[in-house]
Amino acid sequence: MATTKHHTEAVPWMVILLLARVFSSGVGAVAALPFTVDGTVIELNDSNFDSAIASFDHILVDFYAPWCGHCKRLSPVLDAAAPVLAKLNQPIVIAKLDADKYRKLASKYEIDGFPTLKLFVHGVPTEYTGPRKVDVLIRFLKKYVAPDVSVLNSDSSINNFIDEAGKHFPIFIGFGLDESLFVEFGKKYKKKSWFAVAKDFSEEVMVTYDFDKSPALVAIHPSYNEQSVFYGPFEGLSLEEFIRQNQFPLVVPIRSDTLKLVNNDERKIVLTIVDDELDENSLVLFKILRSAAAANRDLVFGYVGIKQWEDFADTFDVNKHTKLPMMLVWGGNDEYHLVEGSQSLDDSEDKGSQISRFLKGYREGRTIKKEISGPSFMGFINSLFGMKTVYLIIFLVASLFLFQKLAKQGDEVHYTRQKQTETEHVNVPSSVSTSQQDYKPGDKEE
Repeated sequence: MATTKHHTEAVPWMVILLLARVFSSGVGAVAALPFTVDGTVIELNDSNFDSAIASFDHILVDFYAPWCGHCKRLSPVLDAAAPVLAKLNQPIVIAKLDADKYRKLASKYEIDGFPTLKLFVHGVPTEYTGPRKVDVLIRFLKKYVAPDVSVLNSDSSINNFIDEAGKHFPIFIGFGLDESLFVEFGKKYKKKSWFAVAKDFSEEVMVTYDFDKSPALVAIHPSYNEQSVFYGPFEGLSLEEFIRQNQFPLVVPIRSDTLKLVNNDERKIVLTIVDDELDENSLVLFKILRSAAAANRDLVFGYVGIKQWEDFADTFDVNKHTKLPMMLVWGGNDEYHLVEGSQSLDDSEDKGSQISRFLKGYREGRTIKKEISGPSFMGFINSLFGMKTVYLIIFLVASLFLFQKLAKQGDEVHYTRQKQTETEHVNVPSSVSTSQQDYKPGDKEE
């Protein structure tokens, strides 16, 4: 009876404990889901940080400090990007944490500077080091959440994929190809390109993307209204060579962002300098250059207008006496090559023939090596990094020199005072005791 009674009394306690566990787990579940994807930037703290990371597949966290000027400038950018990213098929939520206040969390995620952006994908953090202007930040983040290779099964899915990809990155679609061919490249070029394979498509799609047989790999540059077709072989180095060469259009307008892209390429750059890129004659010339570029894929073809980027053009000794258009070959370093007798294009002769002679002269080695201009090159650096950065560097260097000068003056003052002290000791009256004439430890010059 005693045993039965003990068992009977234990039952309510077990029920109570069970209910307590259920209740506490329910409270935890409620606490873990207090967030909604409504396009606002979520303010995090040490009590809700972990639940926020667990609540969303993709969450970008801004680790900031209230006193940080860069953080204050980034804040409105994130406010503007948040509603756009929240509307993606795979939403990206933006949140922020005062890392100066919640230092334990900042230390856990190795935050050593402000602001630091980290994208948590299914709880795994990756530091975001891309651009921080609204439009480019959005397009870069869209690449993070996209599949490495998308599989498209209809004309409508192909159209939707291209619409969602936007105009800022090249798009590669393998028609009638297996996605396994592109898994490696999808990962390698994830931040630079979109990849997809189309399993089912109509003849209308073939006409639209200008290929007449399958399998085919089509490279599309929406912002330049260009596309290229590759029919194989889809193995070895040939496939990657096509992907690498089509990371930018046949003829690239040289800007600060495209310059970084072409500099990352191992190929030499055939650069054409014109007065104005928007001039009608320049536009005709660029079409001719595209034909030359298509036949010489081992080279990158680019152009720049003096009116569009004068500082950059000036680094190649372009002045008011230079006959334009001018062509040269640049390796992306401090040297470039002119081709003897083919530096400038003459309006009185067919441009295509002149470009052919230029390329032939370059390949035969009939070139003149030149150095990038020193003074003008500083202007090019200014335009790349912005005057604020240049002023900051100048300020830091000036501060260093000032500090050294002040330190030197301090040493001279110390030395002068020391000499005065020595003189006073030498002229001590004879009535002063010998012990009083001895130096104190602090009087000795180090």
